Amino acid sequence: MSTYKTDLEIAQAARLQHVSEIAKKIEIPEDELELYGKFKAKLPLKLIDDKRSAKSKLILVTAMTPTPAGEGKTTTSIGLCEGLNRIGKNSTVVLREPSLGPVFGMKGGAAGGGYSQVVPMEDINLHFTGDFAAIEKSNNLLAALIDNDIQKSGGGLGIDPRTVEWKRVMDMNDRALRNLVSGLGGRNGGMIRETGFNITAASEIMAILCLSKDIDDLKSKIGNILLVIHMIKKQYLQET
Repeated sequence: MSTYKTDLEIAQAARLQHVSEIAKKIEIPEDELELYGKFKAKLPLKLIDDKRSAKSKLILVTAMTPTPAGEGKTTTSIGLCEGLNRIGKNSTVVLREPSLGPVFGMKGGAAGGGYSQVVPMEDINLHFTGDFAAIEKSNNLLAALIDNDIQKSGGGLGIDPRTVEWKRVMDMNDRALRNLVSGLGGRNGGMIRETGFNITAASEIMAILCLSKDIDDLKSKIGNILLVIHMIKKQYLQET
């Protein structure tokens, strides 16, 4: 029998500090925190200071081949941040919210591993603050609008269903949904076409969210997605 503790056992044995105590270490006032219980909080965008960030060092950990158990970029990033703080540097690790996929597989989570992980492990790996759900709804709403437009007889944008690359997303790795045919069930079921699902973390909406500077920039970038539909319409009308 192994004497090594599992990632979950290590996480559950950790003595957690209130998130306000963590905020003090990086000079964030408690009244700026949007609390999600005692150990999680969101921060307002107004705290982003580009001038201050420009004076800091950024270390990007990427393009790694993980071990069979899954240790890779996240585990290394957390360990590096802990090591820098241990030698007196003021370091903070920034990670993407983990997908649910690894939780139900061999890996068991995507919030680091061993003593190089972030806690509360269960909360972070299982829905966290609900942001993924919002991204899913945004992505899938646009997918539904596209199919609804294709369904219209004699109207709409004239989208060729064979050209639609926009897929629906869900926060789960399900091979059976990667490539499928939608629209079955008769005339009320929509137009039959090939499509599929991506994982939420790999969606266009997620990429746009990561690249947006503020809420107005986010709205602008998401709005520009619609330009693709107009381009498809123009090409479709020219060919017909």
